[in-house]
Amino acid sequence: MTVGTQMQQVMAGIQSASASLKTFALQTEDKKAKQDFQSIAQSLDNALQTLEQRNKYIQSQEPQYKQQ
Repeated sequence: MTVGTQMQQVMAGIQSASASLKTFALQTEDKKAKQDFQSIAQSLDNALQTLEQRNKYIQSQEPQYKQQ
């Protein structure tokens, strides 16, 4: 498994976790839980942006890691 493939899997997992937390935030009526879910989802979104930039860098430096 290439680094590029592993990065794609990690990013998909983070996107899924963020989406789940956003759903939880919409479903709960507990204000503290809602804030916590939203905050964690935002942190994951920020991490995802960082990983996307890193993935672009990897692909530009190591073309063999690009997914076909």
